[in-house]
Amino acid sequence: MNAASGAQAGVTGVILAGGLARRMGGGDKALLQLGGRPILDHVIERLRGQVSAMVLNANGDPKRFAAYGLPVAADTVDGFAGPLAGVLAGMDWSLEHTPEAEWIVTAASDTPFFPADVVARFQSTVRDEGADMACASSRGRNHPVFGLWPVKLRDALLKAMVDEDIRKVDVWTARYQLAVVEFASEPFDPFFNANRPDDLEKAERLLSGEAA
Repeated sequence: MNAASGAQAGVTGVILAGGLARRMGGGDKALLQLGGRPILDHVIERLRGQVSAMVLNANGDPKRFAAYGLPVAADTVDGFAGPLAGVLAGMDWSLEHTPEAEWIVTAASDTPFFPADVVARFQSTVRDEGADMACASSRGRNHPVFGLWPVKLRDALLKAMVDEDIRKVDVWTARYQLAVVEFASEPFDPFFNANRPDDLEKAERLLSGEAA
């Protein structure tokens, strides 16, 4: 969990792997093979140099991720409550283990090609716009799973999820000033994710340098 060269100080990285992967037939999408290695390997490599600490948000037996040597934090809201539950779990983990971090950044565990400067761009845009938080966008579509979140809003998020039963990310972020950071989508969308079995074939082509 040591800071990597070029990492953003005071930012804890949270890899979201708490979903049910229904469209992939269940199981852990992050552990499916891409280029002879689990997709999660690629995600960790991309995020490691951008943050000062990392945690994996996943439910179930954490031992299946033991080879990575990363802490695993389960959702703190029951019922597979979606990405917001992962954001909350990341905030809870960061408050306990990296209390110096004012921010967490979330990344999807099935998105192996996300930009290597996503955290830096989040931070600079939040600073420039005076925003409360940030999320990524490409091709006119927001990607709220990739977001920069202030840990100070942990109690507000918990209340929204538990007392108001809020589950949609955009419903919660609408209460705050959200900076939407647009990323180039050529030659392919960097937020391409492996949702279905045929997506893995496309990912293999992208990894080999072929355009989508």
